[in-house]
Amino acid sequence: MSIKSFIPAKFNLPVLWFTDLALPVLFKAMHNLDSIEVSPEDRKQLKSFQNERLIYVSNHPTTKEPPVAYNSANIMNSRFYYMAAREVFDWAAGFVGDFIQAIGAYSVLAGSPDRESLKASREILSKPAGKLVLFPEGEPTSGMNDTLLPFQSGVAQLGFWGLEDALKQDPSAKIYVLPTYVKYRMNASIDWLRRDIDQSLIRLEDKLGISKTGKDIVHRFLSVGKRMMEREEREYGLTVDSDKVDDFDFRLGRLRHAILDNIAAKAKIPKWDKESNAIEKLRKILSTLEMVMIGSKDPELPSLEMATWARKAASKAYDFITIQTSYIKDLPSAERLYEFLYRYENEILGESRNRPHKAFVRIAPAFTINEFFADYKKDKRATIEALTNRLKQDVETLMKDEISKSHPLFPNNYIF
Repeated sequence: MSIKSFIPAKFNLPVLWFTDLALPVLFKAMHNLDSIEVSPEDRKQLKSFQNERLIYVSNHPTTKEPPVAYNSANIMNSRFYYMAAREVFDWAAGFVGDFIQAIGAYSVLAGSPDRESLKASREILSKPAGKLVLFPEGEPTSGMNDTLLPFQSGVAQLGFWGLEDALKQDPSAKIYVLPTYVKYRMNASIDWLRRDIDQSLIRLEDKLGISKTGKDIVHRFLSVGKRMMEREEREYGLTVDSDKVDDFDFRLGRLRHAILDNIAAKAKIPKWDKESNAIEKLRKILSTLEMVMIGSKDPELPSLEMATWARKAASKAYDFITIQTSYIKDLPSAERLYEFLYRYENEILGESRNRPHKAFVRIAPAFTINEFFADYKKDKRATIEALTNRLKQDVETLMKDEISKSHPLFPNNYIF
């Protein structure tokens, strides 16, 4: 491979100091994020791990969680390391890569045995007070704050490998795991949010030739989604049987697989499995395209032109993967409605903008990899699965507690 496949982290103090000071401004400018809220109890817990080896685990619905974790590192008065997709280091002619490398990011090639990245991860965890941020959901980010994608087992495996290396240097070494959950909430008055959503939907409805009259907010969102779906069904030659006309979830599922299978066929994605679920298919496509985007000359990979097309098509497929009708039917909160709205705006209008919001960081009780180590030596596969399940349960508990605090934005009888 004629590319620089691995890029290590290189802490740069002036860049770190600038980022520490500018973080609130950067959040507002880049994401319209007004603040990051951490309770006094969780702040205390964060500070208690300043001198410990730590794996900081977080949900990952957006691109904001790594800088949110950076804020947690500041509270801890420490520095974290972060895994980042290799192609990110080439964004903006390499400027993005230089910046994130300077604040602790190193590269990983998703979907491949990246030995250099694995080695770097183990070295970080083996060092006294080494701290690594990991996102078990991996890529792609779901865009849906109130759900979790399946957790990948690599986090647990890295934890055990890191502990093995640490114990060689210090027989009393421990690696702590800190499960966290980030919840984003809109930061505007209810009246402002209602007006903004109504006016934003009107723009979309006008573009699609849909009337809002006599519908509640959920029906308006589903009407827009249905029209988007019908447009794509025509493009992919998908007909709808009469008994399936009102089965939106079936039609969405069929459409997302049609788009993904079409990408795989045109881009000649190797080792394609048509029976995989949509997320696994999308991950396979994205990991293949990443190799192209970073300059791999493998003749079995798609051309750069084809990869560019495939990435755009994959983004559309992803929109239909994340659209789940029950998500807003069950709880049409401001946050969930905006998650749908952002996707609609990008798809129909070609652009969207974040509305003002805040991040709330929740932290579960920490535990150690050591607690699982004896079982790991007896049965590696089963113990990795058990640790992965434990991580997901802890994050899921935090998520469910946050969901319980959410409420519908519009009254049940609110008809437009």
